[in-house]
Amino acid sequence: MKSHDSLLVERLAGEVRRVGSSYHRLVLLVAPVGTGKTAVLRQAAEHLGGRLVNLNLELSRRLLDLDLAAGERVLRFFDVLDDVLGLDEPAVFVCHTEMLFDPAFQQDPLRLLRQLSRVRTVVAAWSGAVDGAFLTYAEPWHREHQRYPKDGLALVDMAGNTED
Repeated sequence: MKSHDSLLVERLAGEVRRVGSSYHRLVLLVAPVGTGKTAVLRQAAEHLGGRLVNLNLELSRRLLDLDLAAGERVLRFFDVLDDVLGLDEPAVFVCHTEMLFDPAFQQDPLRLLRQLSRVRTVVAAWSGAVDGAFLTYAEPWHREHQRYPKDGLALVDMAGNTED
């Protein structure tokens, strides 16, 4: 019998293959904080020959190195993120994505991930849940709360659902 993580890796690999010829090559691994998304993404990256990126770490390093004022960080956010992800891998696996949701950066996280997935396959951790017809991030009362219709999204829900 295969482990839960092995099954998740296989499901992610299947979704990566499925979105391979799509306009947006984005797969989201959905689960609450602290449920092992990073370990699953690491295994999937090894299995598929991709690179694992700790987004918070790499993005904060690059933004600090550029020594930008707050307003400039907002304007340059996409370009710096695009550079962090690079183009030299068949797929990039992104963990620790919380910076995308920080209101200080004034970004729409899902739109940003979709835009980045036009030129590369992106498999990203999403600390949230699939709630009926919606994908959510954070609790409704939280300042980083996001809610999107799940239609058309390639989702692997660690709770057991694979959707598109």
